[in-house]
Amino acid sequence: MRTINPWINFNGNAEEAFTFYKSVFGGEFAKIIRFKDLASAEFPIAANEADKLMHIALPIGKQNVLIANDVPEFMGRVNENENRSKIVVAAESREEADKIFNGLSAGGEVEGPIGDSPWGTYAGMFRDKYGIEWIVEFDPNYNGQV
Repeated sequence: MRTINPWINFNGNAEEAFTFYKSVFGGEFAKIIRFKDLASAEFPIAANEADKLMHIALPIGKQNVLIANDVPEFMGRVNENENRSKIVVAAESREEADKIFNGLSAGGEVEGPIGDSPWGTYAGMFRDKYGIEWIVEFDPNYNGQV
């Protein structure tokens, strides 16, 4: 398997969230498609949904892509406080882990401060200001396996 790329659903603020993520990770958006870009007689788009994102992609690192979309209102709201999954970022150094942890957790809720873990890594856990849960970890003994 080459990669696994997380895809996040938002309630109309995907662009705001991804602009924030871009400010932390850097890089450029690989793709942005708005609902209005897909509008046609067969696929009408409501005016209040036109500028929302059908797809946005932010490459992170060498092979990973963080992807998202806004869920159209007719499909209902996404539960922003669900905690069934987390996005794990494997940093290449303690400094990078600190930068990512401090950047993404700004305005959010830290569940586990970043620091040395009992299992020998440097890790922290939080929910960002958009309700997305993250774990940032640096493993000095990483050998390419999780």
